[in-house]
Amino acid sequence: MAYGSAPTPPVTPPAILARKGAAPIVCLTAYTSPIAQLVDRHCDLVLVGDSVGMVMHGLPDTLGVTLEMMILHGKAVRRGLKTALMVVDMPFGSYEESPEQAFRNAATLMRETGCGAVKLEGGAHMAPTIRFLTQRAIPVMAHIGLTPQSVHSFGGYKVQGRGAEAQAVLADAQAVTEAGAFSVVIEKVPDILARRITADVDIPTIGIGASAACDGQILVVDDMLGMFAEFKPKFVKRYAELGVEADKAIAAYAEDVRERRFPANEHVFGDVPASVPGAG
Repeated sequence: MAYGSAPTPPVTPPAILARKGAAPIVCLTAYTSPIAQLVDRHCDLVLVGDSVGMVMHGLPDTLGVTLEMMILHGKAVRRGLKTALMVVDMPFGSYEESPEQAFRNAATLMRETGCGAVKLEGGAHMAPTIRFLTQRAIPVMAHIGLTPQSVHSFGGYKVQGRGAEAQAVLADAQAVTEAGAFSVVIEKVPDILARRITADVDIPTIGIGASAACDGQILVVDDMLGMFAEFKPKFVKRYAELGVEADKAIAAYAEDVRERRFPANEHVFGDVPASVPGAG
């Protein structure tokens, strides 16, 4: 920010909605304050995703993530953001039972974390819930295509919307749009389908494993930074290999400790006075 200039105003859901068909919307996940500070400088939208369960807690999928976990990480990310819109995922079991249940838990997420919107998974069958929330001043980002909370129903992390299934995914996009969602994540669908959805709906589409034609893109930050060497999904571009570099650094540290090269003279505080108990 230039000296004397006004601070950049925080991004809001209406501002994201207004970006439909305009400059691409940059989105990443974040789960901690330090990462939030980094991505805030470059992103329009930061998602506190339920992927935190797998990335930060070692869970096998997102189904074990709780509302308390989302609140904890949401609070941490909020402290690291200045301008990007923060969206928090509603975890599995916190919104499917009824629109009333969804409202109670979404209101709790917004109140406890200070987020500007929530995200929930599901298309046409979740449209009544999305409408219920948006009519009560809770902005909603929808999520269609591959919805990880339904991974067991899908039989794995498979591409959705191929062949005859395309029409159902398109209907999901239209339903969440009509219900009042301000944007929709489209995950792991064929490029041609993501292009058609983007052209057909009036809200921004945010792609992950979808198409460059989407109105924006999102990735899990740990994936694009290469924190996990074994995990290389097709739709992720690695912009760094921090996992490899971290492994090398930790190995070098361990060797230095074992060879008594660390700490060296420059890392300690000089001689201990003889008068100090235990010295000498």
